[in-house]
Amino acid sequence: MDVFVARQPIFTKNEHIFAFELLYRNSGTNVFPITDGDFATLEVLTHSFLTIGINNLVGEKLCFINFTENLLDNTVFDKIPPKRVVVEVLEDISITPSLIEKLKYIKKLGFLIALDDFILHENINLYDELFSLVNFIKVDFMLSKPSERQVIEKIVKNNYPHIVLLAEKVETREEFYQAKEAGYGLFQGYFFAKPEIIKGTDVPANMAQYFRIISLLSDPVSSIEQIAEEIERDVSLSFKVLKIINSPTSRKRSKIRSIKQAVVMLGLEELNHWLYVLMLRESTVNSNGDGMALIEASLFRAKFCELLAKNHSLRNSSEYFLVGMFSLIDTLLHQKMTLLLQELPLTDEVIETLAGENTDMTPYLELAVACDEVRWNAMIAGAGAMGIDHITLNKYYLEARRWAMDIVA
Repeated sequence: MDVFVARQPIFTKNEHIFAFELLYRNSGTNVFPITDGDFATLEVLTHSFLTIGINNLVGEKLCFINFTENLLDNTVFDKIPPKRVVVEVLEDISITPSLIEKLKYIKKLGFLIALDDFILHENINLYDELFSLVNFIKVDFMLSKPSERQVIEKIVKNNYPHIVLLAEKVETREEFYQAKEAGYGLFQGYFFAKPEIIKGTDVPANMAQYFRIISLLSDPVSSIEQIAEEIERDVSLSFKVLKIINSPTSRKRSKIRSIKQAVVMLGLEELNHWLYVLMLRESTVNSNGDGMALIEASLFRAKFCELLAKNHSLRNSSEYFLVGMFSLIDTLLHQKMTLLLQELPLTDEVIETLAGENTDMTPYLELAVACDEVRWNAMIAGAGAMGIDHITLNKYYLEARRWAMDIVA
């Protein structure tokens, strides 16, 4: 499933890129589709931090993201890296004591805050508290009048020098010069660059699995083993869990030998937060079943590799599971395997096997693939080379196939 995020650069006075604003798109067409604001923000967050990856989108730059009033008190803030995100407060959000309290909490977490399309209104007595929390004020040069801008500019210059004024929708060089003269420090608009669409590919999600795992997380008697086993049933979720672990914004890179180890490293609280974000997003997407055949094949290969490894009494059977699990991830995501392997914190042997190098794991994966594709000659030759008789091979085939089919059913 293709996913899209648009990014528009924000420039300094010297026309160097300072940050990017990330915008929701649902296709390669460069227009904002009519959709629910909560959904749009959740899509941007999911694709930016989990699907495409924030470093692939903006490198080391900051990203400005619009937040609706509903999402300003959402748990998503607990797990978004604050050093990367500027929270844009939309212009249609009322300035109330409740908003001030929400922004205080967000500010305490370490986020920078921007007011989007800001216009000064009369009879609001909370501006002093609001401006004390704000780092950026974005002023629309297309819709605002010069007199309206001058009032904002004067207030910021005289009373809130910590606030950086950002001129948006700058269409001409003349407007750019006007904004610089008026004291603006940042600039955004078609004069500099139109939004650029970045395309990624998401693994189809199994929604029922999210509910099962969230239910387990809320049950105090659930074990790490139970939770890890449920995650292993979902290729999409397994990929995202490993990608979170490998995120340079949150922790040092670590080599993962099993989903259980990933869950322990991530922690149940952080896992729960990300599941909540993903579930919110998936609950608003109509699933069309695309890719489920590939997911079933991935699950079959994972279980089959694990069974073969256990048959040979290998202690790292969980790594063989991961080899099978991610053997089709390049096909699912329509990306080169070498690029995807950079996103996954797997052990060297697992990475080498998936990259096509000959390792001790290779015969196990090759036999699993042959069985998945029902290539009889390769199945017989592979099983013979590994000392597995026909009865055991058939037993493992049926067990792995039933396991995979039960999950995607």
